[in-house]
Amino acid sequence: MLLSIKNRNEVNKKNFFKLSLRSNYTYCHMSTAYFSAGCFWGVEYYFKRLKGVIKTTVGFMGGELENPSYKEVKTGLTGHLETIKVDYDPSIVSYEALIKYFFEIHDFEQADGQGIDIGSQYLSAIWVNNTLERDIALIVFGELTQMGYHPATQIREVATFYQAEDYHQNYLDDRQETPECHVYRKVFI
Repeated sequence: MLLSIKNRNEVNKKNFFKLSLRSNYTYCHMSTAYFSAGCFWGVEYYFKRLKGVIKTTVGFMGGELENPSYKEVKTGLTGHLETIKVDYDPSIVSYEALIKYFFEIHDFEQADGQGIDIGSQYLSAIWVNNTLERDIALIVFGELTQMGYHPATQIREVATFYQAEDYHQNYLDDRQETPECHVYRKVFI
């Protein structure tokens, strides 16, 4: 469902949360973005380190099966993509900045997966909540094309997000590992 700007603002009013900092309370506005870029562990690893990102959750989006397990999605038969939910403070990091960072942490020109992870569940996608997000994504696509890149990334409308099993959350950090299929490289000036 695409939200109008008026409705989007009404929805965002519900997304305020209380952040406790040494018993002082600060109210922050929170927005949510969704990205798929291959193995969600590496995507989470990088987004967690971006200033303005409040929380990340790994999971699945885009398939037909309700509440899929990692084992089911890994087969490539459910239609889901490994996806990361990024809760962020738009007063610190913009949606456009998130998209640009997304392109800088994976090979967005690879059409069949990401690195050694090959299959439909590892495709690159930006999941948009509304027409404004779609327009921003298209502008960034245009910038990449002007730079000579050929993005294989899809722009899709947000679907139901299913959180992956608990052991997948913070996977690389909990194991003190770094991503195998993702590396940061500066693309935008």
